[in-house]
Amino acid sequence: MTEKIDTLNQKLREAYLGGGEARIEKQHKKGKLTARERIHFLMDEGSFEEIGALVIHRTKDFGMEKEVYYGDGVVTGYGTVGGRLVYVFAQDFTVFGGSLSETHAEKICKIMDLAMKVGAPLIGLNDSGGARIQEGVRSLGGYADIFYRNVMASGVIPQISAIMGPCAGGAVYSPAMTDFTIMVENSSYMFVTGPNVVKTVTNEEVTSEELGGASAHSTKSGVTHLTAQNDIDCIQQVKTLLSFLPQNCEDKPAKLPYELGDETREKLGTIVPPSANQPYDMREVIEGICDEETFFEIHKDYAENIVVGYARLAGRSIGIVANQPISLAGCLDVNSSKKAARFVRTCDCFNVPLLVLVDVPGFLPGTDQEWNAIITNGAKLLYAFSEATVPRVSVITRKAYGGAYDVMNSKHIEADMNFAWPSAEIAVMGAKGASEIIFRKEIKAAKDPVAKLAEKEAEYAEKFANPYSATERGFVDEVILPKNTRRKLIKAFSMLENKTVSLPKKKHGNIPL
Repeated sequence: MTEKIDTLNQKLREAYLGGGEARIEKQHKKGKLTARERIHFLMDEGSFEEIGALVIHRTKDFGMEKEVYYGDGVVTGYGTVGGRLVYVFAQDFTVFGGSLSETHAEKICKIMDLAMKVGAPLIGLNDSGGARIQEGVRSLGGYADIFYRNVMASGVIPQISAIMGPCAGGAVYSPAMTDFTIMVENSSYMFVTGPNVVKTVTNEEVTSEELGGASAHSTKSGVTHLTAQNDIDCIQQVKTLLSFLPQNCEDKPAKLPYELGDETREKLGTIVPPSANQPYDMREVIEGICDEETFFEIHKDYAENIVVGYARLAGRSIGIVANQPISLAGCLDVNSSKKAARFVRTCDCFNVPLLVLVDVPGFLPGTDQEWNAIITNGAKLLYAFSEATVPRVSVITRKAYGGAYDVMNSKHIEADMNFAWPSAEIAVMGAKGASEIIFRKEIKAAKDPVAKLAEKEAEYAEKFANPYSATERGFVDEVILPKNTRRKLIKAFSMLENKTVSLPKKKHGNIPL
């Protein structure tokens, strides 16, 4: 028996070494952790239970039978993060560059299936050169097996992808179908076709970092939701993100203990400028409303004219969607509509209530927007809000003009509670533009057209550039003092905690993709 135990221990030692000491050292020199080190920092101490440590590949071609490593380039298993059960896979770049084989894929699929059965989050730590070319179609089939499970798990359990090295070719589609993607700066990249192929086909000279690095995907494409400075920062962000989400779609996010006190916030009354055309940072409003230092922004550097992220309100996890007046005056455009729609649907999947802060002058005009389908992209956000069954509360801080007023969680698309500050302006358009249209003949006929326009602009503003016309019709539930916003929201979300909505029976809706 002793000999058999020694044999097992020897095999496990080999598995724990991955591709060997030399390759581990090479990984460290790049500033990257190994797969097992990443799992160590992610999981609660001593909680990780590995599955499939002694799996080996089955390939006999191209001399592969002479290169056999236990685990086959991926570490899989389960454990706890903050006391909560999670499943994880971490690709091991020290073994065949983390390339995906048939058995590598089977290991990942096994824990995906378990995560679905149990109803627990799935975390993927990606660091792979792509499909193992020695296996041909078997490796491609392995990717497809994973993709299918990503789709089946979508909206059932939270799926988080950390890109901590290369992720190229077909491999990119698995992270793309998960709920959140985090990339490590200067050491991770994602692209369907690499720089060499790009140069051959289009004659463009581009580096891996320029083509698919964290900066490119966080600012230009929006593929990644978050970026991290290094592996440790990436893992910490995964943990923070998990803290706002429930275990699965049948669960609710954990509510932290909170003792109510004086929830008045005087600062909120000083943020919105007196001039309707003067910008301000909506993040100041968010920070004034939410529990201190809890706002966790998503997609911070992409489509900056809208702000989305998670925060806590009296210990309760909430999702925030807010127009941002310091970028494009807070107008909705193609990218901001897609960004917000995706976030709204993610919150709705996992029972995270939505707070919407509105200061929107309308949709961004121009040929670029129209030709890039602002119609269908704007409709995505409208669809997402209309479909969402979680508690939805809006606060109109200033402008709510035109169709954008409807889209931004208005009462007409079944928002639960709508508040407005006294500074709110709810109208088809701004007073100046409206007056130029409505009173065009009078202005043109006046001895002093400029003075007449100013007179009519003031007349229109008095009638419509305020929250009271909408309040009188019940489109706004209450006009509140900014300093009381936090208290009102705490009560509103508490009141809506057990909200239940049944959507019409259907196979699924047909969102305008």
